[in-house]
Amino acid sequence: MAAEGQALTAGGYIVHHLQHLQNKKQTSVVDFSVINYDSLFFSVTLGIVGCWLLWLAARKATSGRPGRFQAAVELLVEMVDSQAKGIVHNAHSRKLVAPLALTVFVWIFLLNAMDLLPVDILPWIGEHVFGLPYLRVVATADLSMTMGLSLGVLIVCLVYNVKIKGATGWVHELFTAPFGNHWALYPVNFAMQLIEFVAKTVSHGMRLFGNMYAGELIFLLIALMGGAFALSGTGIALFLGHIFAGTVWSIFHILIITLQAFVFMMLTLVYIGQSHDAH
Repeated sequence: MAAEGQALTAGGYIVHHLQHLQNKKQTSVVDFSVINYDSLFFSVTLGIVGCWLLWLAARKATSGRPGRFQAAVELLVEMVDSQAKGIVHNAHSRKLVAPLALTVFVWIFLLNAMDLLPVDILPWIGEHVFGLPYLRVVATADLSMTMGLSLGVLIVCLVYNVKIKGATGWVHELFTAPFGNHWALYPVNFAMQLIEFVAKTVSHGMRLFGNMYAGELIFLLIALMGGAFALSGTGIALFLGHIFAGTVWSIFHILIITLQAFVFMMLTLVYIGQSHDAH
């Protein structure tokens, strides 16, 4: 792909593909005024697709012999429900938590699966059909999106802390756990509680981002091997390496995207389950 009519170098190619379609250029490490339009578009679109797939499975569900699609969805629902029962012991809470966990898994899996598309196909369409200078299609390789997801989980946990323990009970726990109910330990307990909430939220989002960002970089490096062969017309090893590495990494990446969706879902259940437990 070219930028401003000039061929990109290998480094420029990677930098170009890692640039978001934004409302303005980011000038600092943290800038909440910057909006990544591509991440928002693919997140909303795949969220709708995920809800439609689940709705379609429920609509076409039969009590007789299920089809392959229905059987796959039923296995997924049973898996999520069994995990929710083992972690969140409040039956009333599971009415919301289990569907939430299922939605999280399906949504993140679809977002991760965008990494399996050829790295140039959608950016090329965006540039030559819609005139978009940049387009990143893997929303989970965007730190702002993964941290937004983890922040949403944190909000759910805070709501359940108040709902299950009561506002006064939760405030009492913030100042008395984990080191005991003594006035001299109140500041230490409160600081430890804040550190725990922050650490869980940051690690929750960073884990997903780190894995998907690394996977995206590897796909870009593999694409460069094929690009080098196409431009030079020499070095058959580059072509064979491109095919072999791309195939192997794509197959392995199917496991990664599924595992990362499962891990994010399980941590969501664990953190919500912890909000039900009293210290």
